[in-house]
Amino acid sequence: MLEVKRKKLEAILCGYSNLLVAFSGGVDSTLLLAAAQKVLGDRVEAVTSVSPVHPQIDGEAAADLAASLGVVHHRIVTGEMSMPAFLANSANRCYHCKTGLFRRIRQLALQRGITTIAHGANADDMGDFRPGFQAAQEAGVEAPLLEAGLAKSEIRAIARDIGLPNWNRPSGACLATRIPYGVRLSEALLKRVDRAEAVLRRSGVDGCRVRVHDNVARVEADPLQFDRIMDPERRLCLVEALRALGFDHVALDLEGYRTGSMNRALKDED
Repeated sequence: MLEVKRKKLEAILCGYSNLLVAFSGGVDSTLLLAAAQKVLGDRVEAVTSVSPVHPQIDGEAAADLAASLGVVHHRIVTGEMSMPAFLANSANRCYHCKTGLFRRIRQLALQRGITTIAHGANADDMGDFRPGFQAAQEAGVEAPLLEAGLAKSEIRAIARDIGLPNWNRPSGACLATRIPYGVRLSEALLKRVDRAEAVLRRSGVDGCRVRVHDNVARVEADPLQFDRIMDPERRLCLVEALRALGFDHVALDLEGYRTGSMNRALKDED
């Protein structure tokens, strides 16, 4: 079944005369880019957004991955932080962000003579609140992984089989997802989150999230890493480092890391 879906993905990509991939550097868009490069060669290019809403490490990873695949890589500065509708941080925040992003990507595509744009949405994305997907549809952006019926676990399996170095990299998301809906976004707040998560990564805690509730840092991590976090010396160092970033309290969420945890408030309202 996996090989069938992989072949279907390649057949979909073969149908494009050329392609510009919205490339985050995560495993989904990396597999999409690698598969497109295989069938389209130099007729595929990649583009990555540069913005305070994205962790700095993600942009660096995207550049390295695109270079390793031999794909022309563009970095575009996007203007989310000048959009009042985005800064208000409503439940439709992602819709406003992606609408602006895909408008900018479409401009780049026109400049490069590229007719098709694609992003890395997959079958699992349909099970969560994803207003950004609506923006992609309205902008005419293709979703080849979704069209091929590929779920996240299948994407990781294929990525591992073809030797992509980030096949098991934890899922990423923009830094705004760490802030409760309704709390106004600012560049300072997003940088604070980025630095806090960098502290945890340097301590060997991968794939974590630092959710911000006023001056409380709520750390979500894989429960398998709880022992590492709670090592007495490491725990005290983490608390000290996060308090230096302005957090009065540091809490470990016993439920562990889960995607879209801030969306729970929306479900509770429903």
